[in-house]
Amino acid sequence: MANLVYKRVSTDQQSTARQDLVLDEAGIEDPVVFEEDGGTSSRLHPLQRPKFRALLDYARPGDTVHISEMFRLVRGTGHILDVLNVLHRDQVALRIHDGAFSAMDLTARHPRTGELLSTVKFMVQTLAAAGELQRDLQRELTYDGLRAAEAKGAKGGRRPAVAGAKTADVRAAYLEGRSIAALARDHGVSRGAIRTAVADLLPDRTAADEDAPAPELPVTLDMPGKVADYLRTVDLEPAERTVLDHGVTVRRGQGYTLRVSAVPAAHRQLLARCQPLDGAQGAPTVPAQRKARREYENRVNALVAGDLH
Repeated sequence: MANLVYKRVSTDQQSTARQDLVLDEAGIEDPVVFEEDGGTSSRLHPLQRPKFRALLDYARPGDTVHISEMFRLVRGTGHILDVLNVLHRDQVALRIHDGAFSAMDLTARHPRTGELLSTVKFMVQTLAAAGELQRDLQRELTYDGLRAAEAKGAKGGRRPAVAGAKTADVRAAYLEGRSIAALARDHGVSRGAIRTAVADLLPDRTAADEDAPAPELPVTLDMPGKVADYLRTVDLEPAERTVLDHGVTVRRGQGYTLRVSAVPAAHRQLLARCQPLDGAQGAPTVPAQRKARREYENRVNALVAGDLH
């Protein structure tokens, strides 16, 4: 029974360093590795990817497919179920070593019907839908942020590279002690562009570039109504305003809570915005508002500690 390892990155600028770490810690014996060419998009159905097709051709009943996180293999709900059906047909197990799916037996079937267990299908669909929701929200918030920036006169897009005629000046200034950040400001380019221009002058680095970490999934948190009322009166960033506007009102007696679904970073930003309710910097306080803010703070702190899922 073979252990088949599958790896993939979305761009040719990324590496598999993070995946390697997770898989090495798993202690997989005698792995047979199938790694897609750099830049193999997650939009391409897994069953159409060259290396995953090669893995399936190689696999035999009783083998196990190992991946670091589910999104290395699939993104959408339909893709997940398609892959699980093929693995079940070929009697190949799937082992995920990190992320939301790592504690689940995704290949579990009903002992009599042989169909995917309904509970497994539900969890797969729910977690995949949550990931899709997060990506959709991120796109919406990014679009709103770009519109707001354009309204203030800012231009989107990647900042230009260092012009060839300026490269020598940049390198000389760097050797004279000018910082990368300062040079980026001086020449109107990104820090990455400056690093590229002075790459051979930088100190040696031993750590390989890693993939971006797995995105945070949205978490639903109840915000006290008094906190929500206050936040609607303050000047929020467009992305924060969008998160607040998408909240669902839940009536509780004569009051209400606002059920907000967002990534943890957004919850922390909103908590920071309502700090004045706690009497910060000598501002007058209303006891009921102060109590509501502290209730909200406790919920956000529990979220940060990982007590909410």
